[in-house]
Amino acid sequence: MITVIEQAVQARLVATAPKVETVPVTLRYVRSDPFAVCMAFPAPATLEGIEISWTFARELLETGVERSAGLGDVRIRPYGPGRTVIEFHAPEGIAIVLMETAELRDFLARAADLVPAGTEHLYLDVDRSLTALMRDAS
Repeated sequence: MITVIEQAVQARLVATAPKVETVPVTLRYVRSDPFAVCMAFPAPATLEGIEISWTFARELLETGVERSAGLGDVRIRPYGPGRTVIEFHAPEGIAIVLMETAELRDFLARAADLVPAGTEHLYLDVDRSLTALMRDAS
């Protein structure tokens, strides 16, 4: 049974310079963490020179492909026909990424096949999460 979905997509990293760089990005969805999606950027695309991953709510991505969403570190909105802008806000600055909306919708459909929206609570392992939380607290 499938428990993890990964999808490679192309993203356009928008910089302050006129150059717009295309970078491969990996979207990841794990059934055991049903409320979240992860977006991983390869080392060459980051200031630190290491792979960087951002984890945020699946619902934020679902909403953001339709209309502006997010007030915190991750903000998502449609951008013209067929594209979506994702902004990542960090102390080091803001990264703005343009992605094909169709690729994001395909990823979200695959995630919904794995864990239908509204049923996420059925896939949580509360005992395991609580054990991990207690272990980290001690």
